[in-house]
Amino acid sequence: MNTFFADYTKNISKGGTFIKTDRPLPVGTEFLFKLTLPKREHPFELKGTVIWTNQPAEMQKPEVEQMGMGIRFIFADESEREGFEFEVEQMMVSSLGPDLYEKLIQRKPRMRYD
Repeated sequence: MNTFFADYTKNISKGGTFIKTDRPLPVGTEFLFKLTLPKREHPFELKGTVIWTNQPAEMQKPEVEQMGMGIRFIFADESEREGFEFEVEQMMVSSLGPDLYEKLIQRKPRMRYD
């Protein structure tokens, strides 16, 4: 499994991501960030909100041993969310192959985005 997918499965989910940083933003901060995916011409521009932080003074998620912040994605609508999920899914299928993808995700990959 390549490094991107090892990091992906640890640090990103359908609803959000973890950003490792020594200076996390305050909980509740909303911001726009760009997520570049391999083989995609333009990065995704995603809105996010900080929902928890790990700092030396306060570990809100001690099971996550690194300093940083948990981000929840904010999608404009269901279509935007589904489009993002589909793009990431297709990239995983392309890299891992459909059989390994199905074993890891426990469902067959979608062949097209409706």
